[in-house]
Amino acid sequence: MSLLKRVRRKVRKTINAATTTSGVPFAIDRAVFRRTATASAATSGERWHVLIAPPGGGNIGDQAMVEAYLENTSGPVRIVVRALGDIRIPAEQVGRATFTVLPGLIYGDGRAHLAAVAAFARLLAGARSLTVVGADIMDGAYDVRASARRADVTTLARLAGVDSRVLGFSWNGRARPGARRALARAGAAGTRLLVRDPKSVERARADGLANVAEVADAVFSARTTSATAADEYLGADPGRYAVLNASGLVGRSMDQVGEYEEIVRSLLDRGLIVVLLPHVVRASADDAAACRAVAERVGDPRVVLVTRVLEPAEVRGLVAGAALVLTGRMHLAIQAFWNCVPAITLSTQGKVEGLMQLFGTETLCVEPGPGLATRILPVAADLLARPDHHRGTIAGRLPAIVKLSDRNFAAL
Repeated sequence: MSLLKRVRRKVRKTINAATTTSGVPFAIDRAVFRRTATASAATSGERWHVLIAPPGGGNIGDQAMVEAYLENTSGPVRIVVRALGDIRIPAEQVGRATFTVLPGLIYGDGRAHLAAVAAFARLLAGARSLTVVGADIMDGAYDVRASARRADVTTLARLAGVDSRVLGFSWNGRARPGARRALARAGAAGTRLLVRDPKSVERARADGLANVAEVADAVFSARTTSATAADEYLGADPGRYAVLNASGLVGRSMDQVGEYEEIVRSLLDRGLIVVLLPHVVRASADDAAACRAVAERVGDPRVVLVTRVLEPAEVRGLVAGAALVLTGRMHLAIQAFWNCVPAITLSTQGKVEGLMQLFGTETLCVEPGPGLATRILPVAADLLARPDHHRGTIAGRLPAIVKLSDRNFAAL
């Protein structure tokens, strides 16, 4: 990206943040929504759930959350996406779930956004519920306006009398003012704010958010697994192996290739095969490029590079047999814990600490930065030396955490 484009993007984000905090954009959206909703008669016959999808587009964690939602709800679902291809509908859900493409609803400007708000009002005329996938995109850390709009569509749904919720999300304690005000408005309107770890619950309540309920991440309620990728990349009898993810997001702030080289060589010396697994594959934060760089640096045939975007069930099947997982992406850790496999996870966006608190595995949360290998290798050595202890700790907590996750889908 050129310097001029970066400057323009920064200026645009600054302006958007300021106007979002003012509350004026929501007032305009509310007027358009009310005018359209008044003119739209509720449809008769079978009604549908509406799901506002996360960005997706190569993010396996986003796909996993959508699939968990589909696996734990009943009845027709209309999934609102920015573009076709952002999210995939699993074969077993085709027919029940359909896409509604509204690129302007969360990310649009001017007339395109207001037209999307009107279309959203018409969509809600036949809705049983509205759910926004919250994850780590509600506190404005990535995009203040997009975070606020996700909260605001739930407030609009409440104005129309539609049950609304924000599906299991983190709250980093440093929320941008526009995002915080929008979510406070949503909670006050009756939107259920389903917060996915105890630290985030504490932060959300300290910030004055109402209607907060503690849950766990929606992916803990996933119901499917597949051995396809494990068989494809490792064969029927691979022996001991570890799964590592080099995150393109973490790679923005540190030179991680050398650190990962040291970690991979140590695991190879212990007799493990190392599988490098991208979990987000897109231009803005590409794990595929990060994992490829590690594989090329090590240059050992015992390092296996996954070269396609796996389905969430395939990820769960791949990590199921791993001795340990090391990841810069939290949803890969969640899918490891789903299998009672310990996952050393790099702390990002204030969201990992709460996950580890749920499991009593705080030592598995590691800060990124220089000296990463020095911090990780002793933790990895302990996991390999005491596998039954660590798996037992996770297995002991998992049933209660699955019950917390199931709360995301109450009455759906």
